Amino acid sequence: MKPEPFLVTMSDEEIRREREIAKKLKSSQWWKRKLARGICHFCGGRFSPRELTMDHLVPVIRGGRSTKGNLATACKKCNSDKRYLLPFETEGN
Repeated sequence: MKPEPFLVTMSDEEIRREREIAKKLKSSQWWKRKLARGICHFCGGRFSPRELTMDHLVPVIRGGRSTKGNLATACKKCNSDKRYLLPFETEGN
């Protein structure tokens, strides 16, 4: 039986703030360069920039922040499959 993932209690305001920070980072040159590489952080597949999404490695609902070190490009399938899990929790799924 798989253990339940831990969740961090974050206020709606904290979640909103992290989403705003992520939104600003999406328009930065740093993010545009990451997209231009066209590589999914999780599966290593090559995709066009419009096929990639921004993923929080440690999800916001688990205490992750919208910082460059916690953001990665992910194809839509990998991002959807990962949901609120940590990267090591998705291994073997």
